[in-house]
Order: sequence, then structure tokens, then C-alpha cells
Amino acid sequence: MTYHPKSDFMRVMMERGFLADCTDYQGLDDALVAGVVPGYIGFDATAKSLHVGSLIQIMMLRWLQKTGHKPITLMGGGTTKVGDPSFRADERPLLTPEQIDSNIDGIKQVFAKYISYDDGPTGALMLNNAEWLDDLNYLEFLRDIGRHFSVNRMLSFESVKSRLDREQSLSFLEFNYMILQAYDFLELNRRYGCLVQFGGSDQWGNIVNGIDLTRRVIDQQIFGLTSPLLTTSDGKKMGKSQDGAVWLNADMRSPYEFWQFWRNTTDADVGRFLKLYTELPLDECERLGALAGSEINDAKIVLANEVTTLCHGAEAAAAAEATAREVFEKGGVGDDLPTLELTADELGDGISIVQVLVKSGLAKSGKDAKRLIAENGAKIDDEPLTNAGLMLDAAALSSPVKLSAGKKRHALVKLS
Repeated sequence: MTYHPKSDFMRVMMERGFLADCTDYQGLDDALVAGVVPGYIGFDATAKSLHVGSLIQIMMLRWLQKTGHKPITLMGGGTTKVGDPSFRADERPLLTPEQIDSNIDGIKQVFAKYISYDDGPTGALMLNNAEWLDDLNYLEFLRDIGRHFSVNRMLSFESVKSRLDREQSLSFLEFNYMILQAYDFLELNRRYGCLVQFGGSDQWGNIVNGIDLTRRVIDQQIFGLTSPLLTTSDGKKMGKSQDGAVWLNADMRSPYEFWQFWRNTTDADVGRFLKLYTELPLDECERLGALAGSEINDAKIVLANEVTTLCHGAEAAAAAEATAREVFEKGGVGDDLPTLELTADELGDGISIVQVLVKSGLAKSGKDAKRLIAENGAKIDDEPLTNAGLMLDAAALSSPVKLSAGKKRHALVKLS
């Protein structure tokens, strides 16, 4: 793409690698130059936290605000009741209204770290689409909104087609999702003057639907801008690690484990991730990403510190780095390691090392723990753990025990 942007926001999106596609580069760029542009991203409340896979979108909203515009974070209190079928092999489990509200409370904590919600012209808005979706009259909605959608066209969208091509069921409930998302964009434009929707490139069809609907119903021009769907250089989906999702809330993923995830970035991804997930100047991102040999590890520490500072604060980042140095360089225990506290009831007369590996999150199952031990991948207090039948009793846990899975994953076990 050779478009040369005039606005700061579009320049940042293009230079730092955020931009996959845009419905109208020139039109959006002109709007961004002309005044404050409200832009939104919708987040369905399917869990109590967002994970690293959503961080690229959150950073887009942060840059939108930093370049003088107005971010809107739209909670899917209404759409979560339906579930987004995009590129899924099966239907999402349906959540109760109470679960959805609880999840929204958890997700809101993340945004306050990245964007500022205030009454100023660029102050972010936190909205919930249940506000306009919950009380819709079905017949009126079908007549006024449904008539603008072509089923033929909806069937041609990649997110739907891929499901049907695999002969996997797509319920009528899910098929409605893209109509509801399009309606969100229309309502946000009507109520808040929202001009642009951001999303991953898998949302392209849904975004275009909203733009078409708004043009047909109220004759307004609005825009869509998508980011690439990120995978790591070894082809893994961004946001997942060996032991599950990398959540952004500290109560679901400790700041130390979050820091460690970034510290373990593959060499080839360091420069790209610095541009996307930190605010370091571009030339510094490129310099650090080009380091070779053992020096690239210094760049990974910069990446881990910068990303953790944004998400959990500078103190948490410094504590995580100090713990990592203690654990890896000095073979110590470190204060900030994930800790499993066992009660006297849980311990009883003794607990098997296999159970402890699972409870601490270092193994997914008993089978996984036994395999780890058999393949010499586990350590206890930095010594090889070779006995899968080992039992830990109160005497063994009179001081904290350090367990390791491979070179990079550790946990402390102690009595509460």
C-alpha cells in the first residue's frame, strides 16, 4: 500500500504495522485531519478478562486518543447473548445475564490502564450495546433493519463460508450476529457521531455491513479499519502460551507470568512486537529488533518491561525483572513467582508431586506431569525431578519449594 497519510493516527497505524485494510483511506484520513474523530471497537464479554490477542486493538484505541481523537470501548452486553460465529467451528456456549455483567466488570479494569475516560473532547466512552439491543421490538427491527440485508451476500462472507464449507452447523441465532453488529455501528453513529470501527481482519465483513446499513438508513458516510490477525513467527495464534491464554487481568495471569510471556518472544518477532505493543520510537524498535546473538535477550527484556509497565504498572515490571534475574541468573527463588499455597486439609498426610505440578499450573493434567518428569523436564529446587511417585509432606514444605517445568516456567509451593 503506497498511500501517504496526512493524519498522525493513520501514519502511526501504517508505520507501526497496525493496518491490514481500510474501507476508504483518503476519506478517513481527511476526517482525521478535519477534527476529533470518535472510533470504536466492540468486545464481547465471553470471559472475565481480555487476553493478549486483544492487545493490538486496545493499542489502536490508545493511539487514537494519543493522536487527538475519541476512543469508544463498546461492551457487548447484548451481542454476547448471541455469540460471534466468525471463524469458529462450533457455537459459543450461551452465558446468563449475570455471567455477562460479571465479565464486563472484569474487562473494564483493563481499559482504564490504556485509555483515559474523562469529559474532555478526546475522553474515552465506555458503552454497552445492551442499551439499545435489549429492548428491540423484533418485528419492527426485521421491517426497518432486516430488509437492508441480502442473505446471498451474508453467505458469501468468509467467516460464514468457512463454517458452511466444513459442513458445520450455523444456527439462525448466530447468523443474526452480523446484523446486530452492523446495527451497533448505526446506533453509535446516530447517538455519538462515531465515524470509524476498528477490528481484526476477521471482522471485515461485519464492519462493511455496518457501513452499508448506516449509509442506507441515515445516509451517513462512516469508515472501517482492520488490523492483521497476528500470529507469532512460528505460526502460533497470538495470545496463547504453553499453559493457556495470556490474560491481561492480574488476578487471572500474574504480572510475573505476563512479563515472562513477552521475555520468551521468538527472536524474529521482537522488532515487530516492539512497534505494536510499546510506544518506543520506531528507530529504537528497529535497532533493538536487529540485535543478534545473546544481545537480542536485552531487547526481549526491554519489550517485556515496556508491555508490562503499560498493563500492570512500572513497579510490577521492575519486580518481574528482578525475580527473573534472581531465578535465572542466580538460581534463587525470587519473590514474585506464581505461588501455590496448600492448606493443611489439601496436604493431609502428603500430596503427590504429580498433583502439585497440575495445581501449580506447570502441567495441564496428571498425564502431562508424568510425561514432563519422564522426559527430564521437571526440577524441584533446581535439582532434576525423576520420581513421579514422590510425595510432599509437611516436613518437605516447612519452607517454600520451587518447581520448574523446562527452563522458563517456575512456581513456588508452600503451606498457607
